[in-house]
This record gives sequence, C-alpha cells and structure tokens, in this order.
Amino acid sequence: MTDCGCDKARRDLEEYLRNEVCHTEHTDITEHLASCEACRDEALVARTLTDVVARACRETAPEELRDQVLARLRLAQSTHH
Repeated sequence: MTDCGCDKARRDLEEYLRNEVCHTEHTDITEHLASCEACRDEALVARTLTDVVARACRETAPEELRDQVLARLRLAQSTHH
C-alpha cells in the first residue's frame, strides 16, 4: 500500500509552516494540501495555533499591572527572609 502523501505532509508540517523545508519539499506539501482536505484542515489548525502563540508572545502586561506584580513579589520576598 502506497501513501498518498499524508504521512510526509504531516511529518513535515511544522517545518513547512515555518518555511524550513527545501523548495522541492515545499512544493510537494503545497500540492498535497491542495488536494487533501484532511491534511489541509490539520495545517489550518497548526497555522492558527502558531499565529495565536506568536501574538501572545508579543503582548506585554500594562506597566501599572507589571509594577503591582513586582511590588507584591518584593513584599513577599522581604517577609519570607
């Protein structure tokens, strides 16, 4: 039984989404995703998760909240010494 390309597409999906596969592999996976709904759905979920995590990593706490947290940490450290 020969694989229709799903195993390879799924195995290399993370690298593909980060553009870390060679041009030939990129083309092969792109073509496979165009014809395979199950792998295309998996790629969409992976891309969405990657985008959400990337956005979350760029966000920072408001300065006031950051100052409050640091003040409480300093207080907790000073009372436990």
